[in-house]
Parts: sequence; C-alpha cells; structure tokens
Amino acid sequence: MNHSRTYWLTWLALLGLTLVMILIGSAPLPKSAMLVLILCGMTVKAGLISANFMHLRFERLSLVATVVASTVFVVVFLYFLIAIDGQWVQLSTVR
Repeated sequence: MNHSRTYWLTWLALLGLTLVMILIGSAPLPKSAMLVLILCGMTVKAGLISANFMHLRFERLSLVATVVASTVFVVVFLYFLIAIDGQWVQLSTVR
C-alpha cells in the first residue's frame, strides 16, 4: 500500500473518531458511560497514531509490548502522583 494513502486513511479515521467523541460528549449519556466511551476512543486513536505514524506496526511484538507497557506504567505513575498531590491540596485548603 502506498505510504501517503496509509497516512491519509489514518488521518481520516482520526478525524472520524474525533467527531464521534465530540458527539458523545454532547449526547445525553450518564457521566460514567460518557467517560468510558471517550477513554476507549482515545485509546483507539493512540493506537492508530502509534501504529502508523510511529511505524510500530512494522516492529516486532517485543518492541511494541515494551512501548505499550512503559506508556501504561508512566500514565499510572503520573496519575497516582497527581492524585496524592490533589488530596494534599484539598486537605490544606480545608484547614
């Protein structure tokens, strides 16, 4: 397949997913369902970007697993750092 065609198809898929996520954001859904759907859409978009623009779909599975695992680790680590800091800020403003 032609590389420019792959990039254009990926761009169109990302645009379509973005539009769907905007529609989900404005739909009358429960907050938890909206959050799950938007997070799933963001995960799919990140996968498309990683596979096509970072050329991970041509790499061995071990490299892809390393990139995905390290990314998940960093996201979880940063979440807990921010959550701990947020609790500290909330406790310091209550006093």
